[in-house]
Amino acid sequence: MTLKSVGKSAAEIKALTKKYLIETYERYDFVAERAEGMYLYDEAGRGYLDFYGGIAVNSAGNRNAKVIDAAREQMGDIVHTFNYPYLIPQTLLAEKICVTLGYDKIFYQNSGTEANEAMIKMARKYGIEKYGPQKYHIVSAKNSFHGRSFGALSATGQPASACHKGFGPMVPGFSYAEFNNLESFRSMVTENTIAIMLEPIQGEGGVNVGTPDFINGIAALCKEKGILLLMDEIQTGWCRTGKIMCYMHYGIKPDIVSMAKAMGGGFPIGAIVTTDEVAKAFSMGSHGTTYGGNSVCCAAALAQINELLDRNLAENARAMGDYLAGLLRKIPHVVNVRGKGLLVGAEFDAPIGKAVKHGCLERYLLVTLIGDRLIRMVPPLILTKADCDKAAAVIAEAAAEAAK
Repeated sequence: MTLKSVGKSAAEIKALTKKYLIETYERYDFVAERAEGMYLYDEAGRGYLDFYGGIAVNSAGNRNAKVIDAAREQMGDIVHTFNYPYLIPQTLLAEKICVTLGYDKIFYQNSGTEANEAMIKMARKYGIEKYGPQKYHIVSAKNSFHGRSFGALSATGQPASACHKGFGPMVPGFSYAEFNNLESFRSMVTENTIAIMLEPIQGEGGVNVGTPDFINGIAALCKEKGILLLMDEIQTGWCRTGKIMCYMHYGIKPDIVSMAKAMGGGFPIGAIVTTDEVAKAFSMGSHGTTYGGNSVCCAAALAQINELLDRNLAENARAMGDYLAGLLRKIPHVVNVRGKGLLVGAEFDAPIGKAVKHGCLERYLLVTLIGDRLIRMVPPLILTKADCDKAAAVIAEAAAEAAK
């Protein structure tokens, strides 16, 4: 839809939004009308260089043509039906993902939060059925973010944050340990623990990268204790960090992996993959979903994953991530650049993050903010050096202005 097609002005859309929507996000003062490639365009046709990427979703580019074509073609056959008949897009996507990642089984959901919810449920049911009713405890990391449903939120190690406040009590059976501190995790594992749940890179927590010693140590600890390793790849998965999945950097294989975001290319879909043994925890009637595995979403996801793999966008993410990080390190007031591939955080020497974010917006660059000193960038993986040069120049200008 465009303003012209619906017969509304930008001011009218903004007024209707304020009147009817429950707002939990900071609105930018423009109407997004169109997107293409690396850009999001407003009602005046101005292009914003998109380092949000739909929050790590549009990895093959905004409105990728093959993703759109696949969805359009599927809409000519089936848009949605129930999960009892065999469905071609579901099956072909399942084969593609399981063969690519080397897992036995997949379960579809609608989002990253729901994928993590399913992962938690599967781990607990597996533990209880195999070991007894006491085997339900899960250890996750402080400053982690796993989603906003009660199970995923309870696994999120940010008890003092706005996403927790006012929603208590949380679901019992979760403990939080220090990220990148193996002994902290070891101390939290009890006889009731069935799993450790991790993001390999904490996105919302500040782009904190798991060290090889830590991630490999956690994998070894899980094997030693006979517990499951649950890897949240919602934001890091599907080529974002320079590998197909981020856990591949560490040479490990988790027991369950959750995914979403880039998986669907803009269509709402998530999933978990696991082994035959663990998958048995989900028996008939134990878990379900109405929209999970929707035919249009699966067709779009299959096209998206093929684009990411066929164009080797993991390698482009690695190369452009290194190039962008090098540019950011040269910017005055930037004291730390961290991340992998094109999940990049730039930290400033003063609490100017919000001013930098808005300075970038005024210069038609979209970046996200974490805390008051760090901006995060998750652009489409089709990024070029020219895009990096442009973004770095804008960030440098915004930082210089903010530092005044």
